[in-house]
Amino acid sequence: MKVVIQRVTSCFVSINGNIKSKIGKGLLVLASFEDADNKEDIEWMSRKVSRLRIFNDKNGLMNISVKDINGEIIIVSQFTLYASTKKGNRPSFIGAAKPVISIPLYELFVEQLEKDLCKTVETGKFGANMQISIVNDGPVTIIIDSKNKI
Repeated sequence: MKVVIQRVTSCFVSINGNIKSKIGKGLLVLASFEDADNKEDIEWMSRKVSRLRIFNDKNGLMNISVKDINGEIIIVSQFTLYASTKKGNRPSFIGAAKPVISIPLYELFVEQLEKDLCKTVETGKFGANMQISIVNDGPVTIIIDSKNKI
């Protein structure tokens, strides 16, 4: 499982010109899955995202988590995180899990993050063509791969 996390002051997801979800201060989490991912990866990633200390404390140091600030999260599925560009100029997405595997993992990730945050998590729509508007705060962008836990 791979995620790209962006610290935002605001974010909204639109589909066909209609706003699907929006948040204020918090995190945009782009998530992708591979065939080998499982519940253990989901639980580990959820703990990591909810506890990641990337918000500034009173001294301006990144020392506070999204949970600590009672921030919001939008999770958007993005299979392109598993793109391979080794050959040619057209990316291959063979490393990304097919929807039959990735949809249940995505739904489990949303549920687990809601449990870890004790609040509702906003989402995009799996497989839809979405437009994401963000105000990246910092900018702060973090990439995490559940296969690189150590």
